[in-house]
Amino acid sequence: MYWTILFIAGLLEVVWAFYMKRSEGFTLLIPSTITVVAMIASGVLLSFSMRVLPLGTAYTVWTGIGAVGSFVLGVAILGEPASPMRLLAGGLIVVGILMMKLSSS
Repeated sequence: MYWTILFIAGLLEVVWAFYMKRSEGFTLLIPSTITVVAMIASGVLLSFSMRVLPLGTAYTVWTGIGAVGSFVLGVAILGEPASPMRLLAGGLIVVGILMMKLSSS
């Protein structure tokens, strides 16, 4: 259950990062509101998952999901470049997330 909560918290980090970009520097109300609500919800869920999961594992997985998810949305939706080096870096982050998960089982 705590891993599921952590995963949802990571997805919410992707949501707030995406809508922060869409808010145009917090000048647009709806994307700005989504950003703030998703930030708060993500932080609350992260803290809830830390009741059981180790700090280092939970935080690393949370930020990794946010980083990789934001990278994927940037490439898929915002047209950001997907160079081989960026793809490799994203893949290494995924490997790191998996290693953190496996090391805490």
